[in-house]
Amino acid sequence: VVGLVAPAGVSVIFGAFIFGIGMQLGGGCASGTLFTVGGGNARMLVTLAFFICGSLIATHHVDWWFALPSLPPISIVQSFGVGPALGLSLCLFALIALLTQTLEKRRYGSLEAPVASQHQGWRRLMRGPWPLVWGAVALALLNFATLALAGRPWGITSAFALWGAKVASGLGVDVGSWVFWQGAANAKALAAPVWQDITSVMDIGIVLGALLAAGLAGRFAPNLRIPTRSLVAAVIGGLLLGYGSRLAYGCNIGAYFSGIASGSLHGWLWLVAAFIGNGVGVRLRPWFFAEERTSQGLTGC
Repeated sequence: VVGLVAPAGVSVIFGAFIFGIGMQLGGGCASGTLFTVGGGNARMLVTLAFFICGSLIATHHVDWWFALPSLPPISIVQSFGVGPALGLSLCLFALIALLTQTLEKRRYGSLEAPVASQHQGWRRLMRGPWPLVWGAVALALLNFATLALAGRPWGITSAFALWGAKVASGLGVDVGSWVFWQGAANAKALAAPVWQDITSVMDIGIVLGALLAAGLAGRFAPNLRIPTRSLVAAVIGGLLLGYGSRLAYGCNIGAYFSGIASGSLHGWLWLVAAFIGNGVGVRLRPWFFAEERTSQGLTGC
């Protein structure tokens, strides 16, 4: 089993920052884009298409970005041991949770109530929404299964770059001459059929799973009427998501979730930069979504 440990530098900061903006404009992260596409959201098909385009474009530039100043790959697991690294991570998460609750109570007076469901037991399991604890346990189990079957933590966005490269190659673009696609693993993936790429198979599984869940819940109802500004936001957001994820060695799954689980310092750096980017994205949203325009500007905590 190999963890996702990557350098922490300029490319991660910039990539995660624009990825955060892209999440707000595009309407979701990488996994969010996939499951909403599967759930029947037509607008997110646009986000996904330009997510793939942005990923492909980034592979043409990453050698320049990766040459910028950065720290070498640092794993706190290797530096301090499993126990201390786990304890440090849990303390940081507890601090983040405490700070978040304090700020939310200060601003709104109380914490947001969990989403209620009219279903219980198995019906809730099949039709949702799930309690947060159920989702957390499911994510942990699925990441463990990924480790066992794939030999590495969960990742999503590398498949988008591969899909874009496959399409570009089919259109006559010599992507194989790009530095990114000359690496041993990337060259092998480019030459092999898509169904032999583990990440691609898992991504397709997310879409099919969301389609099944939406069908079981009676919520599959695609709407092709997309406002122009919302469509523009999906295009811009998708490009930022794709470009940023390649620069930052992944998205909130590959870089943040799996990065921190691997003890990688770049996962924490990703968190900070993406959080700031999300804040910028929130302030940009009223330009594209009429329902979010107010007479007073958005304010931060």
